[in-house]
Amino acid sequence: MTKKIFKSTVLVSASVLILGVAFVLGILYQYFGKQLDTELAREAGYLAYGVEQQGEEYLQQLKNTDSRITYIGEDGRVLYDNEADAAEMENHKDREEFQEALATGAGEAQRMSSTLSEKTVYYAKRLSDNSVLRVSSTQYSAFALVLQLIQPVLCIIFVMLILAGVFASKIAGKIVEPINELDLEKPDENEVYEEVAPLLGKINRQNRQIRTQLEEARRNQEEFSIITENMQEGLLVIDSYTMILSGNSSAWKIFQVDKPGTGRSVYSLDRNEDFRKVIETVLEGKHGNALLHLDNEFVQMIANPVNRDGKTVGAVLLLMNETEKVQRENLRREFSANVSHELKTPLTSISGFAEIIQDGFVKEEDVKKFAGRIYKEAQRLIQLVEDTIRISQLDEGENPYEWENIDLYTVAKDVCGNLNEAAKKKNVHLYIEGERLICRTVRPILEEILYNLCDNGIKYNKDNGIVTILIKDLGNEVQLSVEDNGIGIPREDRKRVFERFYRVDKSHSKEIGGTGLGLSIVKHGVTFLGGTLKLVSEVDKGTEITVTLPKNRSEK
Repeated sequence: MTKKIFKSTVLVSASVLILGVAFVLGILYQYFGKQLDTELAREAGYLAYGVEQQGEEYLQQLKNTDSRITYIGEDGRVLYDNEADAAEMENHKDREEFQEALATGAGEAQRMSSTLSEKTVYYAKRLSDNSVLRVSSTQYSAFALVLQLIQPVLCIIFVMLILAGVFASKIAGKIVEPINELDLEKPDENEVYEEVAPLLGKINRQNRQIRTQLEEARRNQEEFSIITENMQEGLLVIDSYTMILSGNSSAWKIFQVDKPGTGRSVYSLDRNEDFRKVIETVLEGKHGNALLHLDNEFVQMIANPVNRDGKTVGAVLLLMNETEKVQRENLRREFSANVSHELKTPLTSISGFAEIIQDGFVKEEDVKKFAGRIYKEAQRLIQLVEDTIRISQLDEGENPYEWENIDLYTVAKDVCGNLNEAAKKKNVHLYIEGERLICRTVRPILEEILYNLCDNGIKYNKDNGIVTILIKDLGNEVQLSVEDNGIGIPREDRKRVFERFYRVDKSHSKEIGGTGLGLSIVKHGVTFLGGTLKLVSEVDKGTEITVTLPKNRSEK
């Protein structure tokens, strides 16, 4: 307050001083301007009389004059000028003062110089022969006048401002001193200006009310914080304008916010349409809920309106992370459907063949053939169960085998030997390219990976096709690639071929055989061995699946 009074006093003093100086300078400027006009008119009259009597010779006799004298003919041609060569001067018939003098007998004009620091005042008088005598003089402009007087004016202003500052400081201090000494903790015990008494009484009443409210708010806040911060569920409170009033740490974690978003719009947390619709619904006074998909997580949001006096003033949002539940449900549903489908097919065949034999509809010589079909379907069931168990073991990190240093070339050669008969039936040729390379890994799992990759390369190949195993040394890693020139994998299926029971060509799955778990076993096996997978494929040109493994992987 002292500063404000001080600044106001100094500002008023400075303003009055500057305005006063400006008015004085303005009045002086106007006064001297009129004085110059009068003097020019008087001088022009004297000179006109002399020229009327003696002609141009009178002007040539003049010396030591402060004004510029120009004698102009009726046609505007300069006849005489005391500061320039008349013959070289331009015609003056277009000059304002010349035209006015011809028309009315006398003319005046003012023109600023190019520097804007001074102006020239002209006074022209018509003679009896219609020639014109012009007298001119320069006058400093207001700006130039101020510049000339700037030093003394600034000195005066500076001194006056110092004096104003000293007096303003003392006055402000005296005015504010009693107010600074007020005891606001006990406002009713102060004796100060009479005008301040009502304010002190109001402060006293408000102090009591504020203390009571603060204590109650503190207790409520502590209780609320204890409850919300120990919730696993996210909790947000918003107003009717979607601004976040409060939230717990679980809510910020769900929306992956580094710091609390209090004071911002709730739409800054998520702009998905489902989220927006729930907010709009709840702020209309209706209950809302939705399952939100946030990145890789599923969050159930339940929203309830907060009403006051029949109007919706905000909403409470409860957020529950249902990711694990949704994933479990999806896996359970998918696994049940896939296993049911895969088991049903061979079981139906077995049941059908057995029923035909039981009812005696099979000839004696055909019993062996039907028994072979039952055996084949039973083996398919066994293979399906074994593959399912193998994936479960890899999922849980179980390893009944030992880590050992093995020659990758030898493993590839053994896999090709096991698949040689199947390749001949499909008229597919197996090749191995690369050098002998030692890698520390689990042999049965690696064999299973290579076997399934090569088996798929044979099954989904063309007549006279090729499957090639490439072995490369990458320094700290080894690379195994299985490349074929078969039917390839469509773009829309490439991301899903490693899922359990997923088949690209479902219509020919029975003809091709297999359980649909081969590539899923490959994926889990590579993950278990600490490697990575890469798939490159083009329809009708072939597929290449590359496995990269650490050369010296530590045992789990």
